[in-house]
Amino acid sequence: MDLQTTIYIVVGLSFALYIGIAIWARAGSTSEFYAAGGSVPPVLNGMATAADWMSAASFISMAGLIANMGYGGGLFLMGWTGGYVLLAMLLAPYLRKFGKFTVPQFIGDRFYSKSASTVAVLCLLVASLTYIIGQMTGVGVAFSRFLGVSSETGIYVGMGIVFAYAVFGGMKGITYTQVAQYIVLILAYTVPAVFISLQLTGIPIPQLGLGGDFAGTDASLLAKLDQVVTDLGFGKYTTTTAGSTLNMFVYTMSLMIGTAGLPHVIMRFFTVPKVKDARSSAGWALIFIAILYTTAPAVAAMAKLNLHGTVNTAVKAGGDLYATEASLKHADRPDWMTRWEKTGLLKWQDKNGDGRIQYYNDATKNEAAKAKAAAAGWKGNELTVNADIIVLANPEIALLPNWVIALVAAGGLAAALSTAAGLLMAISAAISHDLVKGVIAPDISEKGELMTGKIAMAVSIVVAGWLGLNPPGFAAGTVALAFGIAASSLFPAIMMGIFSKKMNKEGAMAGMLAGLFVTLFYVFAHKGLFFIKGTGYLDLIGGPNSFFGITPEAFGAIGALVNFAVAFAVDKVTKETPAHIQQMVEAVRIPRGSKAVDGAH
Repeated sequence: MDLQTTIYIVVGLSFALYIGIAIWARAGSTSEFYAAGGSVPPVLNGMATAADWMSAASFISMAGLIANMGYGGGLFLMGWTGGYVLLAMLLAPYLRKFGKFTVPQFIGDRFYSKSASTVAVLCLLVASLTYIIGQMTGVGVAFSRFLGVSSETGIYVGMGIVFAYAVFGGMKGITYTQVAQYIVLILAYTVPAVFISLQLTGIPIPQLGLGGDFAGTDASLLAKLDQVVTDLGFGKYTTTTAGSTLNMFVYTMSLMIGTAGLPHVIMRFFTVPKVKDARSSAGWALIFIAILYTTAPAVAAMAKLNLHGTVNTAVKAGGDLYATEASLKHADRPDWMTRWEKTGLLKWQDKNGDGRIQYYNDATKNEAAKAKAAAAGWKGNELTVNADIIVLANPEIALLPNWVIALVAAGGLAAALSTAAGLLMAISAAISHDLVKGVIAPDISEKGELMTGKIAMAVSIVVAGWLGLNPPGFAAGTVALAFGIAASSLFPAIMMGIFSKKMNKEGAMAGMLAGLFVTLFYVFAHKGLFFIKGTGYLDLIGGPNSFFGITPEAFGAIGALVNFAVAFAVDKVTKETPAHIQQMVEAVRIPRGSKAVDGAH
């Protein structure tokens, strides 16, 4: 059976499974629509949470980012998994004990204000819509390559699939569909990694293969990779960092607290029966996530080695990479390169007219390497490889069986669709439950609220599709920006709502708005949305990364500090939190039966 037919069959079966589950688990009440009836077992909820969490960014982009960044890419592993520890220890049990459906509802009740709830809805919509751009883009990438359609058509198909199981099933349908999607995506990620680890190191466990010896040599896989990339003028794979140490630290913190503040992830902990199940769910989710996240560094390193091995025959032979015969004739390129060139995510530009593909770092500071390339008649790097294709193309580069390539296609789509559904659920709940029922029409019936939720979901799908079809100019960094927005706006408000019984509504609202504004300002100033004619947009903030070298994607942690500072400052000069709210916070946070330790018998 040819590759394209195999892909159609595997992806088609996975879609049929998702829709079948949605029909079986359709929601019949607002409780089932928003929180799956609060009846999901912790293990299944952990699996669904992992699928909800591991988006197209985790499945498609993360290994590509690590492959490009090397050691510095580890910040994504530390930030995203570390955030789950924060979530499990500091937020999930208390939010579940509070007994609400959504994050804005918690903020509205805790800060005794519909205005606070409305501000939280605003922050949620900005973060979720920013995040969803990346998911719809991922759907388009996967469809365009594997199903032979345009990315636009792929987004339309993805919208239809999500509509089928999210609008009718609500959180209940989404939860059980995400369990199936987790199984698909984790098999799709680990099976090719096992094959490739065996090829390159003879070790079937990728995590161990990463530290093993390169097949047929006494050198380790990482030492071989370091040799290859430095010979090509790139930085050493095992030591390259993401900017300054400060930026790497702040970036990691932004991802951590952004994880703990993402509303579509927090909502998952409202679906379990008991408070202790919320903490248990977070633990299971961390285990299920770790399976992929500990595999990602191996996938990244092995994919980078295979890519260089394809383009430069000298990589395999250990010869001189800066010789004309070491480059690959474009006419002799392998089939996988031909297929990916059609998507536009892999591009070749023949700068010196020799019909060959030269791949190296033409911006290197290594003068000897530059001189060698010039002597060979090279006019600059000719191959552009989008980081998003690393995972999806890896099985093709390694010449794995067709069914493995098809499985990866299904996994990439499962990752993007599962997170898109979770985000749409958060958006729908914020509009129908927090805005319509909570503010605009408090007396709406349960049937009316359920219908409003489904309409909000359908409209959200249309908006998400439009954003995927017309992404902003900085779409590549939208996922990291979404984490920064959640980190700077929602996370501090949730933390203060749980752990500061005296924080009042004025402080919370001022903090959320200040954190959101300063983060968006720093991001947009870098992206050119505040352009001043004749002076340049970066003059507003003093140049790129002007705040101690911190990049826009890492600025969420700084926005969170601004949020905390403004909130406590405003709290000091405004009216104190009512006594009954303070008592409620203590009741949520302090276990029943506890008392002060006074040494008395």
